[in-house]
Amino acid sequence: MSSIEAAKPRKEISPLLKMVLELGPLVVFFFANARGEWLGAHFPALTELGGPIFIATGLFMAATALALTVSWIFTRTLPIMPLISGIVVFIFGALTLYLQNDTFIKMKPTIVNSLFGVILLGGLLFGKSLLGYVFHSAFRLDEAGWRKLTIRWGIFFVFLAIMNEVVWRNFSTDFWVAFKVWGTMPITVLFTLSQMPLIMKHSLDQEADA
Repeated sequence: MSSIEAAKPRKEISPLLKMVLELGPLVVFFFANARGEWLGAHFPALTELGGPIFIATGLFMAATALALTVSWIFTRTLPIMPLISGIVVFIFGALTLYLQNDTFIKMKPTIVNSLFGVILLGGLLFGKSLLGYVFHSAFRLDEAGWRKLTIRWGIFFVFLAIMNEVVWRNFSTDFWVAFKVWGTMPITVLFTLSQMPLIMKHSLDQEADA
Protein backbone atom coordinates (compact mmCIF):
# COMPACT_ATOMS: atom_id res chain seq x y z
CA MET A 1 0.00 0.00 0.00
CA SER A 2 2.79 2.39 0.87
CA SER A 3 4.56 1.70 -2.43
CA ILE A 4 1.36 2.52 -4.32
CA GLU A 5 0.98 5.79 -2.40
CA ALA A 6 4.60 6.65 -3.07
CA ALA A 7 4.01 6.18 -6.78
CA LYS A 8 1.22 8.69 -6.83
CA PRO A 9 2.11 11.99 -8.56
CA ARG A 10 2.73 14.99 -6.36
CA LYS A 11 -0.40 17.03 -5.76
CA GLU A 12 -0.55 20.42 -7.44
CA ILE A 13 -2.47 23.48 -6.32
CA SER A 14 -4.36 25.81 -8.60
CA PRO A 15 -2.43 28.76 -10.09
CA LEU A 16 -4.80 31.18 -8.33
CA LEU A 17 -4.19 29.65 -4.90
CA LYS A 18 -0.46 29.53 -5.58
CA MET A 19 -0.47 33.25 -6.41
CA VAL A 20 -2.44 34.02 -3.24
CA LEU A 21 0.03 32.04 -1.13
CA GLU A 22 3.00 33.81 -2.69
CA LEU A 23 1.63 37.36 -2.74
CA GLY A 24 -0.66 37.20 0.30
CA PRO A 25 2.03 37.75 2.97
CA LEU A 26 3.46 40.73 1.04
CA VAL A 27 0.02 42.32 0.71
CA VAL A 28 -0.56 41.78 4.44
CA PHE A 29 2.80 43.43 5.14
CA PHE A 30 1.95 46.46 2.98
CA PHE A 31 -1.52 47.10 4.39
CA ALA A 32 -0.48 46.39 7.98
CA ASN A 33 2.26 49.01 7.67
CA ALA A 34 -0.09 51.50 6.01
CA ARG A 35 -2.84 50.92 8.61
CA GLY A 36 -0.64 50.16 11.59
CA GLU A 37 -2.09 52.88 13.81
CA TRP A 38 -5.65 51.78 13.02
CA LEU A 39 -4.79 48.15 13.77
CA GLY A 40 -3.16 49.19 17.05
CA ALA A 41 -6.24 51.18 18.06
CA HIS A 42 -8.67 48.32 17.30
CA PHE A 43 -6.40 45.50 18.46
CA PRO A 44 -4.44 46.90 21.43
CA ALA A 45 -2.43 43.68 21.82
CA LEU A 46 -0.65 44.49 18.57
CA THR A 47 0.81 47.66 20.08
CA GLU A 48 3.02 45.39 22.19
CA LEU A 49 4.97 44.77 19.00
CA GLY A 50 5.73 48.47 18.51
CA GLY A 51 4.88 50.96 15.76
CA PRO A 52 3.33 50.25 12.34
CA ILE A 53 6.42 48.66 10.78
CA PHE A 54 6.73 46.27 13.74
CA ILE A 55 3.04 45.39 13.63
CA ALA A 56 3.45 44.76 9.90
CA THR A 57 6.50 42.58 10.56
CA GLY A 58 4.63 40.44 13.09
CA LEU A 59 1.66 39.96 10.78
CA PHE A 60 4.02 39.30 7.86
CA MET A 61 5.59 36.46 9.84
CA ALA A 62 2.16 35.06 10.73
CA ALA A 63 0.95 35.30 7.11
CA THR A 64 4.13 33.60 5.87
CA ALA A 65 3.67 30.75 8.35
CA LEU A 66 0.03 30.39 7.27
CA ALA A 67 0.98 30.35 3.57
CA LEU A 68 3.61 27.64 4.12
CA THR A 69 1.15 25.61 6.21
CA VAL A 70 -1.58 25.77 3.55
CA SER A 71 0.95 24.83 0.87
CA TRP A 72 1.99 21.79 2.92
CA ILE A 73 -1.62 20.75 3.57
CA PHE A 74 -2.47 20.82 -0.14
CA THR A 75 0.75 19.41 -1.62
CA ARG A 76 2.51 17.63 1.27
CA THR A 77 5.68 19.39 0.20
CA LEU A 78 7.27 22.82 0.50
CA PRO A 79 8.93 24.49 -2.52
CA ILE A 80 12.56 25.19 -1.70
CA MET A 81 12.57 28.91 -2.56
CA PRO A 82 9.48 29.89 -0.49
CA LEU A 83 10.81 27.70 2.34
CA ILE A 84 14.21 29.42 2.42
CA SER A 85 12.55 32.83 2.14
CA GLY A 86 10.19 31.91 4.98
CA ILE A 87 13.05 30.84 7.24
CA VAL A 88 14.81 34.16 6.67
CA VAL A 89 11.53 36.01 7.34
CA PHE A 90 11.19 34.28 10.71
CA ILE A 91 14.82 34.90 11.71
CA PHE A 92 15.05 38.52 10.63
CA GLY A 93 11.48 39.25 11.68
CA ALA A 94 12.22 37.95 15.17
CA LEU A 95 15.36 40.10 15.36
CA THR A 96 13.36 43.12 14.16
CA LEU A 97 10.75 42.68 16.89
CA TYR A 98 13.13 41.71 19.69
CA LEU A 99 15.60 44.53 19.06
CA GLN A 100 12.95 47.00 17.84
CA ASN A 101 15.14 47.70 14.82
CA ASP A 102 13.53 47.57 11.37
CA THR A 103 16.93 47.31 9.67
CA PHE A 104 16.75 43.52 9.96
CA ILE A 105 13.44 43.10 8.11
CA LYS A 106 14.60 45.61 5.50
CA MET A 107 17.71 43.53 4.85
CA LYS A 108 15.72 40.31 4.47
CA PRO A 109 15.20 40.71 0.67
CA THR A 110 18.90 41.50 0.28
CA ILE A 111 19.90 38.35 2.12
CA VAL A 112 17.41 36.07 0.35
CA ASN A 113 18.10 37.36 -3.17
CA SER A 114 21.87 37.37 -2.62
CA LEU A 115 21.64 33.79 -1.35
CA PHE A 116 19.66 32.63 -4.37
CA GLY A 117 21.97 34.50 -6.76
CA VAL A 118 25.14 33.07 -5.21
CA ILE A 119 23.71 29.53 -5.12
CA LEU A 120 22.63 29.62 -8.77
CA LEU A 121 25.77 31.25 -10.15
CA GLY A 122 28.01 29.26 -7.82
CA GLY A 123 26.42 26.02 -8.95
CA LEU A 124 27.42 26.76 -12.52
CA LEU A 125 31.08 26.80 -11.43
CA PHE A 126 30.62 23.13 -10.57
CA GLY A 127 28.73 22.39 -13.77
CA LYS A 128 25.33 22.31 -12.07
CA SER A 129 22.33 24.23 -13.44
CA LEU A 130 20.51 24.23 -10.12
CA LEU A 131 17.48 26.07 -11.50
CA GLY A 132 16.55 22.82 -13.21
CA TYR A 133 15.98 21.20 -9.82
CA VAL A 134 13.49 23.95 -8.91
CA PHE A 135 11.51 24.19 -12.15
CA HIS A 136 11.93 20.66 -13.52
CA SER A 137 8.22 19.96 -13.00
CA ALA A 138 7.22 23.09 -14.94
CA PHE A 139 9.67 23.02 -17.86
CA ARG A 140 11.72 20.44 -19.74
CA LEU A 141 14.74 22.17 -21.23
CA ASP A 142 17.97 20.98 -22.79
CA GLU A 143 21.25 21.48 -20.94
CA ALA A 144 22.10 24.74 -22.73
CA GLY A 145 18.66 26.14 -21.91
CA TRP A 146 18.96 25.40 -18.19
CA ARG A 147 22.46 26.91 -18.12
CA LYS A 148 21.35 30.14 -19.82
CA LEU A 149 18.22 30.42 -17.68
CA THR A 150 20.24 29.80 -14.52
CA ILE A 151 22.72 32.56 -15.44
CA ARG A 152 19.90 35.02 -16.13
CA TRP A 153 18.05 34.25 -12.89
CA GLY A 154 21.26 34.34 -10.89
CA ILE A 155 22.09 37.80 -12.20
CA PHE A 156 18.49 38.92 -11.69
CA PHE A 157 18.54 37.86 -8.03
CA VAL A 158 21.74 39.84 -7.51
CA PHE A 159 20.07 42.81 -9.18
CA LEU A 160 17.10 42.54 -6.81
CA ALA A 161 19.46 42.43 -3.82
CA ILE A 162 21.28 45.57 -4.96
CA MET A 163 18.01 47.32 -5.73
CA ASN A 164 16.66 46.55 -2.25
CA GLU A 165 19.78 47.98 -0.65
CA VAL A 166 19.51 51.19 -2.69
CA VAL A 167 15.83 51.68 -1.85
CA TRP A 168 15.83 50.98 1.89
CA ARG A 169 19.01 52.97 2.52
CA ASN A 170 17.89 56.04 0.59
CA PHE A 171 14.13 56.27 0.99
CA SER A 172 11.52 56.23 3.77
CA THR A 173 10.19 53.05 5.33
CA ASP A 174 6.76 53.59 3.75
CA PHE A 175 8.36 53.98 0.32
CA TRP A 176 10.42 50.82 0.82
CA VAL A 177 7.36 48.79 1.85
CA ALA A 178 5.37 50.05 -1.14
CA PHE A 179 8.24 49.35 -3.52
CA LYS A 180 8.74 45.88 -2.08
CA VAL A 181 5.13 44.98 -2.96
CA TRP A 182 4.19 47.13 -5.96
CA GLY A 183 7.65 47.54 -7.50
CA THR A 184 9.58 44.33 -6.99
CA MET A 185 6.72 41.98 -7.87
CA PRO A 186 5.83 43.59 -11.24
CA ILE A 187 9.54 43.69 -12.14
CA THR A 188 9.84 39.99 -11.31
CA VAL A 189 6.74 39.13 -13.35
CA LEU A 190 8.04 41.09 -16.35
CA PHE A 191 11.42 39.42 -16.08
CA THR A 192 9.79 35.99 -15.89
CA LEU A 193 7.69 36.67 -18.99
CA SER A 194 10.76 37.95 -20.85
CA GLN A 195 12.35 34.50 -20.43
CA MET A 196 9.61 32.70 -22.34
CA PRO A 197 11.37 32.97 -25.76
CA LEU A 198 14.44 31.26 -24.26
CA ILE A 199 12.28 28.59 -22.67
CA MET A 200 10.42 27.93 -25.91
CA LYS A 201 13.67 27.78 -27.90
CA HIS A 202 15.25 25.17 -25.63
CA SER A 203 12.11 23.24 -24.72
CA LEU A 204 12.48 19.49 -25.11
CA ASP A 205 8.72 19.17 -25.48
CA GLN A 206 8.83 21.45 -28.50
CA GLU A 207 11.64 19.40 -30.03
CA ALA A 208 9.64 16.21 -29.48
CA ASP A 209 6.58 17.72 -31.21
CA ALA A 210 8.74 18.73 -34.17
